[in-house]
Amino acid sequence: MKSRSIYLAAILSALLILGFASQHQAYAQDTIQLKFANYFPPPSQQSKICEEFIADLEKQTNGKVKVQYFAGGALLKAPVMFKGVTTGIADFGLAHVEYSPGRMPVTEVCDLPLGYPSGWIACHVMNDFYKKFKPKEWNEVHMLWMHSSTPNVIISKKPVRSLEDMKGLTIRAPGRIGDTIKALGGTPSPVPVMETYDAMSKGVVDGVNTPFETLKTFRFAEVAKYTTGSWQVGNVYAFYVVMNKQKYDKLPPDVKQVVDKLAGEYEEKFAKMWNQVDIDGKEFAVSKGVEIIELTPEQVEKWKAAAEPAIDAYVQSMVGAGYKEGEVRGWIKYLRERIDHWTKKQIELKIKSVTGPPEMR
Repeated sequence: MKSRSIYLAAILSALLILGFASQHQAYAQDTIQLKFANYFPPPSQQSKICEEFIADLEKQTNGKVKVQYFAGGALLKAPVMFKGVTTGIADFGLAHVEYSPGRMPVTEVCDLPLGYPSGWIACHVMNDFYKKFKPKEWNEVHMLWMHSSTPNVIISKKPVRSLEDMKGLTIRAPGRIGDTIKALGGTPSPVPVMETYDAMSKGVVDGVNTPFETLKTFRFAEVAKYTTGSWQVGNVYAFYVVMNKQKYDKLPPDVKQVVDKLAGEYEEKFAKMWNQVDIDGKEFAVSKGVEIIELTPEQVEKWKAAAEPAIDAYVQSMVGAGYKEGEVRGWIKYLRERIDHWTKKQIELKIKSVTGPPEMR
């Protein structure tokens, strides 16, 4: 009798173990494991806001989605981000189009020196452009949202108060940003951004053409003495947050709904974040004794006229690639119209920035 009880207890235990294992396996199968890759370092606001997105995604799917986060290029470096997402190395990826020169030629139009007054404005213009034209270059991925850096300004060791002061200066500015510096009379240098601090401190370059925020995030305020608020001709960087297309298509409808909802919300959150990091950058620069130079109205007109060849160069490059000139100039016209629209919106909403017309300051 005793041996029979032991036998029954063993069977019961085995059944319980199998039951728990089966339940655990079912849970594991229900949990969607995803990977998010980002090249910004973990302490940056750009990286922290990605963490917020992940936390919201996991929470709003009631734990159905779990996301591994790889910041600082731990999984994918910026230049291979797009390819890494399309091949499934990462399920989500964040980078900007200038890291893949020629890969997103239509979207590169957004990076031209068109006079973006702030990052908030540029972010909304980027999304408008994507939704309006849906460039085929994004067909391999599922676009979640676009965003944009704040407009570039001249951060330098020597004062730049006029267009004439640009002559003879070597400025860190790769790709199309370099085209703008060349048009303004400077000499562009493609020094990697992570090496720019040392290059400036050693006199290899005289400055860098990047947003106010880099004065703090890359600590350029420690090696530069001046910043010229030349946002009127400041290029921007068209950033993207994309998802592997096949992985998105396979998501359950309820999870897709959450992803789509959050994409809309984070479009605005990223726009506000970019404005804030610019404000932080300027405050840090002032605390380090960096002089902020504003261009006079006369100089603004000179700089804008000087930058036009950089815009024309893009148009001609696209014509050479088979696009019609009218179509390309139509993109530029649309972007300028949306810049005007969102400029009025920012003023109306009283959103502050360190660049743009006085009403925004």
